[in-house]
Amino acid sequence: MEQQRTVTLPGPVDVRRTLAPLRRGLGDPAWQLGPDGAVWRATLMPSGPATVRLAQCGPCAVDVLAWGPGAGEALATAPAVLGAHDDAATFDPPPGPVREAHRRAPSLRIGRTGRVLEALVPAILEQRVITRTAHDAWRHLLRAHGTPAPGPAPAGMRVPPSAQAWAAVPVWDFHRAGVDPGRARTVVAAARLAHRLEEAGRLPREEALARLRCVPGVGVWTAAETAQRAFGDADAVSVGDYHLAGQVGWALVGEKVDDDRMLALLEPYRPHRHRAVRLLLLSGAARVPRRGPRLAIEDHRRR
Repeated sequence: MEQQRTVTLPGPVDVRRTLAPLRRGLGDPAWQLGPDGAVWRATLMPSGPATVRLAQCGPCAVDVLAWGPGAGEALATAPAVLGAHDDAATFDPPPGPVREAHRRAPSLRIGRTGRVLEALVPAILEQRVITRTAHDAWRHLLRAHGTPAPGPAPAGMRVPPSAQAWAAVPVWDFHRAGVDPGRARTVVAAARLAHRLEEAGRLPREEALARLRCVPGVGVWTAAETAQRAFGDADAVSVGDYHLAGQVGWALVGEKVDDDRMLALLEPYRPHRHRAVRLLLLSGAARVPRRGPRLAIEDHRRR
């Protein structure tokens, strides 16, 4: 049965930009963009699977439709997913590219899904490999172990597997998806600890990040990527990303820098460092000019 509500945000929102971090590649079975511009998501709520359609209907308003056993919960959490609780009131960047990017994109919000495993597993798959390889693995595993999205979802949409289903994925199917044994073990370990991980969103920020890092194979980068999406953490910096330090350095000081220098450059933006990074990336200011042959590894990440 279809359920519906209109979410009114306390300020402008750009649905596609706000929800874009939840998309794992153009062929993500859990995230699709409709021909009318509406975003479709398939998610597994505590009460069951749900398909959610989110369509902009005004500068500060979004029409939300949901189907499936988890539809009620999906509607209840839609404001958080759209960034209703994102507080940028204290974000006052100094003059420079971040302030200019913020002026141009006032509708960018940092949403939070509250679904830890759904954010953590794809982050694990993205460790130490190029982005396309990770997206291919995510697509294969959802098609093989997810469930059909309920309601009138676009063809091929799948609900991400439950913790039990992730823990039961056989080694050979991880191999078939292009996932090495180390990342496969980390996914299974996270699935087995899912009940503890899902509680992390109710903990103070540092405790939540520490709990994520208790999973063997989950480090600073993976925890930050998860916190950005599941907790709406506007300060979590993806330290260890192959490209990010260079991009931030180029945007702020006109040269590539290492992680330590990146963190020093971002310090004035605390507690909005992730917000500052997203704005720089969206604005194009962090686009490093290409020199020489393209690197074979485009998106190498540490744990």
